[in-house]
Amino acid sequence: MADNNQVLVAFISEVKPTQTLWALQDKESQDWVVVDSINYEKTEVMPLWSSAELALPHCTEEWKDYVPAAISLADWLEFWIEDLLEDNIVVGINWLGEDNDLEIDLSQFTEALVDIEAL
Repeated sequence: MADNNQVLVAFISEVKPTQTLWALQDKESQDWVVVDSINYEKTEVMPLWSSAELALPHCTEEWKDYVPAAISLADWLEFWIEDLLEDNIVVGINWLGEDNDLEIDLSQFTEALVDIEAL
């Protein structure tokens, strides 16, 4: 669990100055990448990155039509949380594309973001 906490702390420290999260969005349909969780049964994961540079290498193969898209922290907290909770989606943080990529419960992720939101 310590490694997971370190990943979350690093992610939060990288997001704090920019107040921006990055996800992959289809250029035409505007759909977002959401995949099946490897850790939670009957759950999907929305991968998020702390920068466009970290997200960009994932725009290949099945995600070749996607681009890194910015989501402001304020928009995430105001508009995204409720829909993601309703859809039972967890968050993947700064994925590298490995089997041990961190998937985190939405409530824990949200708590960490609220602490850094610049009002």
